[in-house]
Amino acid sequence: MTKIDAKILEKATAWLAPNFDSDTQTKVQQLIDNNPKELTESFYQNLAFGTGGMRGVMGPGTNRINKYTLGKNTQGLSNYLKKIYPNQQLKVAIAYDCRHNSKSLAETVAAVFSANDIQVYLFSDLRPTPELSFAVKYLNCHAGIVLTASHNPPEYNGYKVYWTDGGQIVPPEDEEIIQEINALDFAQIKFEAKNDLIHLIDAEVDEAFANASVANADFKSPEKDNLNIVFTSLHGTSITLIPEVLKKAGYKNVHIVEEQATPDGDFPTVVSPNPEEPEALKMALELADKVNADIVIGTDPDGDRLGVAVRDLDGNMIIVNGNQTMVVMTDFLLQQWKNNNKINGKQFIGSTIVSTPMMGKLAEAYKVECKIGLTGFKWIAKMIKDFPELEFIGGGEESFGFMTGDFVRDKDAVTATLLACEIAAQAKVDGSSFYASLIDMYVSHGFYKEKLVSLVKKGMDGAAEIKQTMIDLRENPLTTIDGSKVIRIEDYQTATTTNMETGKTSKIQIPKSNVLIYYTADGTQIAARPSGTEPKIKFYFSVNLPLANKADFEAVEKQLDAKIDRIVLEMKLN
Repeated sequence: MTKIDAKILEKATAWLAPNFDSDTQTKVQQLIDNNPKELTESFYQNLAFGTGGMRGVMGPGTNRINKYTLGKNTQGLSNYLKKIYPNQQLKVAIAYDCRHNSKSLAETVAAVFSANDIQVYLFSDLRPTPELSFAVKYLNCHAGIVLTASHNPPEYNGYKVYWTDGGQIVPPEDEEIIQEINALDFAQIKFEAKNDLIHLIDAEVDEAFANASVANADFKSPEKDNLNIVFTSLHGTSITLIPEVLKKAGYKNVHIVEEQATPDGDFPTVVSPNPEEPEALKMALELADKVNADIVIGTDPDGDRLGVAVRDLDGNMIIVNGNQTMVVMTDFLLQQWKNNNKINGKQFIGSTIVSTPMMGKLAEAYKVECKIGLTGFKWIAKMIKDFPELEFIGGGEESFGFMTGDFVRDKDAVTATLLACEIAAQAKVDGSSFYASLIDMYVSHGFYKEKLVSLVKKGMDGAAEIKQTMIDLRENPLTTIDGSKVIRIEDYQTATTTNMETGKTSKIQIPKSNVLIYYTADGTQIAARPSGTEPKIKFYFSVNLPLANKADFEAVEKQLDAKIDRIVLEMKLN
């Protein structure tokens, strides 16, 4: 049997102490006795916050999601809240998704908060993540928690922390909270609930959130009965709200994929409950062909991201990527604001450093500002907080997230679903379509084509491989890409941008992050970043060409696809 590292064994043995329950002690002892590899994976590090909070595999150990790692998070957050808001009656809201153990972990988190004399507003059943963001503001809470692992595999769960503005925690709060957590021992967690401080919430907040979604995304598109919609919640939480929001906005022709409508943490009908993956929408696309649907929408398990499929110019269903959905939605919102004479130079849209450069082109065309932040919607929420003098119109990121208005401070598939239907309904009345609208934008602003390549690297060895890849890209940078010279490299880890022609460097005014972006003379962009929530390294490609007219669309698209394929091959990522 493989020998167990002494430090790993010491950490694991500590979990055999009486302050850990008997079930945990038994599982840890079994790992010590029978599975040194899994024991090492479970204890070799402390599970840390990434771009979306804490996310990981469930099980015993410091590198796993369990009642103790989340209890320690919650105790640390409780201590921090008391320090920041002294002599106040503190309030937090808690929501959870459909995953295994989400409800029991949410109840554990509620118990710890209440044990620290904090009022808790706990949803009585599973709810979409954006509703938690809304609830924090609606109930005037100091913080919020969602128990979710988004679109990760079934063995994962997670813990997202929201602040008083309804957005996820950002600097300086995130690091200060982490310091409080790291200063604790597991024995210091207060698990004894004060039940009189725990309040269940449901219908009132549901109604308020649904009404706010309609208020922010219903643009009174005509002939809504003529729009034929297929919707799937992929066994997740959005089934609790999206059908109701569509109904409130006047959409009656909605076909739900019933086989995927029941929340289920095993996600039995899909390989991955990720709307970025075409396979996840397979059943919805099959139903769309049966009922001749105009649009298909599928959401991830916690209801904050959406995948969209629409009819192409030949009438075939095609999945549009997150960048394409984002620019169509943003353009529609900007046009509505323009039609109502609401644009006066004091508005902005938001995006991220790995999303399509086309967002900047839209901002120029409509004479609004485009603010760019790091990956993760918490940075777009922070923009709203940091620039109160500007009105936020909408914004998104390439990973299938979008936010309409600022009533929610996180990506919101509930409201974005309604917005997508509004766009499709209006386009249909105009003799166009969602997809044709996208091509019109390419003619106006340039044809930008993006692709994401994700390489899965699990465990300690995978983490080391990802680290080495980023080191190599920094220390041995590419000088040409597909025959085009690299003219600039942005390194967000050092917060510097380097002109490769002159060698001059300048500072990037964005928080540091492990992201590297190459820019070439022909307008190609390639970004590399390790995922903050999954064992992956991600490569984001953006290429572009002018599009003179719709008739050239297919030919130019083939050129762009071929270019991306050549780059992927050149970088040995296939």
